[in-house]
Amino acid sequence: MKQIKTYTHKKILVLGLAKSGVSAASLLHRLGAFVTVNDMKPLSENPEAQGLLEQGITVICGEHPIELMDQGFELIVKNPGIPYHNPMIERALEKGIPIITEVELAYQISEAPFVAITGTNGKTTTTTLVFEMLREGRKSPLIAGNIGTVASDVAQEATAENMVVIELSSFQLMGIDRFNPFIAILTNLYEAHLDYHGNLSDYWKAKANITKNQTEDEFLIVNVDQEQVVELAKQSKAQIIPFSTKKIVDNGAYVKDGAIWFMDEKIMAMEDIVLPGEHNLENILSSVAAAKLSGVDNEAIFKVLNSFKGVKHRLQFIAEKEGRKFYNDSKATNILATSKALAAFNEPVVLLAGGLDRGNEFDELRPYLEQVKALVTFGQTAGKIERVASEAGIKSIIRVDNVEKAVPAAIELSSPGDVVLLSPACASWDQYKTFEVRGDIFIEAVHKLK
Repeated sequence: MKQIKTYTHKKILVLGLAKSGVSAASLLHRLGAFVTVNDMKPLSENPEAQGLLEQGITVICGEHPIELMDQGFELIVKNPGIPYHNPMIERALEKGIPIITEVELAYQISEAPFVAITGTNGKTTTTTLVFEMLREGRKSPLIAGNIGTVASDVAQEATAENMVVIELSSFQLMGIDRFNPFIAILTNLYEAHLDYHGNLSDYWKAKANITKNQTEDEFLIVNVDQEQVVELAKQSKAQIIPFSTKKIVDNGAYVKDGAIWFMDEKIMAMEDIVLPGEHNLENILSSVAAAKLSGVDNEAIFKVLNSFKGVKHRLQFIAEKEGRKFYNDSKATNILATSKALAAFNEPVVLLAGGLDRGNEFDELRPYLEQVKALVTFGQTAGKIERVASEAGIKSIIRVDNVEKAVPAAIELSSPGDVVLLSPACASWDQYKTFEVRGDIFIEAVHKLK
């Protein structure tokens, strides 16, 4: 860890806790800052805040008092989930107080270079693949970010011998200042998180931040099958490394003659890859590019792709019960992700879907419902999804209270040989704290079946 002096004796507000806020507050305290923490959860119900209080950090809990912004803070470290139209943030912006997210701190203290991954879909699978390839190639990687491990915790342990592989959301990327990855990956761009960003242009601008500080000494791996990604990449000063599932590209990753290639080198045959779903080909190609740029040999890449079957909550096979195969795709928090999950199967599907209502309709899902024989809905968007399914000709539709009750309902609607797929097409926050919690409840419900 770099012992930076940037924050010594500076008055800093950490707004919102969760794991990243706790880590940021402790780190800043360690770096000599005067830290105040503000979180909505009352102190009596907030063990994280209690722990920070014991460290000597000022803690204000139970409300977000707007007058805090008048107490001379020189920096705010914001929980990524707090939107910029929050009154506290709006007041801070009016006063010209800089706002960052915890990943910026992680970068500033890290002795290790970063490989950073963002995009609308495929981030977690790509991050995991890159990490596994680097580990198999003996590059001593560490994994961090939106994948579940707090970046600043990981960065404190990183040395120059490591590489930090980090998954980044648009929320996190809006709060960077000097963050500059050695390798950045932009998997794809689709409509998402408009309730947070307000419009598609601002969402894409947030994603573009992953490369805003890169120079010609760094690399940006981009999906050249998408025009909007190509346009965004034109802003970058980094070396552009393309990947494509549809055409052969110069100086990048592509498919030719039934094999994965990087530049002019054949890496491995497609038939030796075990990760299911055509949508994962983008993730595979971008991961191969990152691994090769990092000096990983083909044997290591082959070992990973010949054994890697996916990550939890991402089209994860759970079990076969009564002749039905159950898959957990709780990470599918938008229409595109669910569309790609449905396209991965040829068998009849009983789809479990629903969740947080962000104001959008689900008509874009309709072309992918052809093999869906039945639908089980839950959450705020149940009615919207039911309308589209009914228009698509699906006759068997049941609404239940939650994911746990959806599993036995799916058994009733399905037959041996069918796939039962949890792929909600929505965020989980109307009923569950995270998509991981939602997926774990589904897994438990499946295993409870006799």
